Amino acid sequence: MLIVSAFFYCFWNPFYFLLLVWVAFVDFSLARLLGVVISENWRRFILAISLINSLGILGFFKYGQFVAENWANIFGLYPTNPDFWSHWLLPVGISFYTFQSISYLVDVYRKELEPERQFLSYLLFLSFFPQLVAGPIVTAKSFLPQIRRPLPFFRTPILFAVFLILLGLFKKMVLADHLAETSDFVFMRPADVSTKALWIGMFSYSLQIYCDFSGYTDIAQGSALMFGFRLPENFKMPYLSAGFSEFWTRWHISLSQWLKKYIYISLGGNRIGELFTYRNLFLVMAIGGLWHGASWNFVIWGSCHGILLILERWSSGRSKLWCLSWMRPIRILGTFLLVSLLWIFFRSVNFDSSLCYLQGLFVKKEGFSLPYTMEMNFLYCFLIILLGHLFGSFYFSDNKRLLGLFEKWQNSLGKTAFFGVLASVSIVLIVLFSADSKPFVYFVF
Repeated sequence: MLIVSAFFYCFWNPFYFLLLVWVAFVDFSLARLLGVVISENWRRFILAISLINSLGILGFFKYGQFVAENWANIFGLYPTNPDFWSHWLLPVGISFYTFQSISYLVDVYRKELEPERQFLSYLLFLSFFPQLVAGPIVTAKSFLPQIRRPLPFFRTPILFAVFLILLGLFKKMVLADHLAETSDFVFMRPADVSTKALWIGMFSYSLQIYCDFSGYTDIAQGSALMFGFRLPENFKMPYLSAGFSEFWTRWHISLSQWLKKYIYISLGGNRIGELFTYRNLFLVMAIGGLWHGASWNFVIWGSCHGILLILERWSSGRSKLWCLSWMRPIRILGTFLLVSLLWIFFRSVNFDSSLCYLQGLFVKKEGFSLPYTMEMNFLYCFLIILLGHLFGSFYFSDNKRLLGLFEKWQNSLGKTAFFGVLASVSIVLIVLFSADSKPFVYFVF
């Protein structure tokens, strides 16, 4: 698996695989030191070296040009060689494997995990190819034991793995890529299209990024499962969330849990007081936004989520109206609308383009309309995603009567037949209705 993962990475750029090996070697060695050092001051020093190494590499490759440009704009200083940053590529998966390595060192420092004794196992943990490019973010606590105790071949659920891969391909090739045609058309020219087209484009991107990213996660989980590895769940029908705190327990779950455990709790969480809790929420979400890319748009996107989490937390203890069961559908629609509006900052090329888009949404204007085929593709995709969410909420229902029926159904031939038919239909739809191939959205992060 390590050889396959190394070949997978080197196929893009062999030089940058050495960077991954360096991060793995440094943190593996420092973790072994943490296992024998008793002095707390020395332990903190070792942890600091690890953080400087990992965050320094991440900062240079991902944020170096962003910092240099803003420094130049503020102080009027310009680098002597303006083409310096053009020689450096953003290493594939760097945001994911640095976060994984940091979580390992912190867990060892907190004595929640014993240091790994096999370097090759640790290198595989960082370079495992199904989730290397776009996650989910895997913790050493969940992955390293799987290397030591691999799942026997004849107990590997191959058919379910194939089903997950097909489901991911369907989400990506049939839904996300069709929706991308609409959202790309609108976001490339927000000043020239009509208000109606802007609203459709906004919702189209909201659905596109979900199908694109969750589709990749399904493919990654299925691919890993075929080799006997289980990756964590990363999405759980996020657009059925009735609030932003619930949304972040359903969307990019592995990143949310990482930010909560290693930043929010480290800052004090909600233990110090209400004001510090609000501060921590804002900082964590701003950092989460910046993690996605070196752009003020991402910082604004994350900060707005932080502000909405603060407002939700502040209002939840002061109004019982929102807790009523009949209000849940309204809260779901409101959350989906606000999340979709904030995706504008995520998708737009710059801040000015985001403001232009928002202005066009709320000030009616004429302009280019969407082609009929784009509108119909958006409608079809929307209905399919809505039906998928409704089926998912029914399938994962806590209703005891439904659970009893599902238990009987899962042990019957009906389940095999159902998933067989679903897989067959997925293959046919993928072949017949795939759109022009587009890169995965999260590959750039």
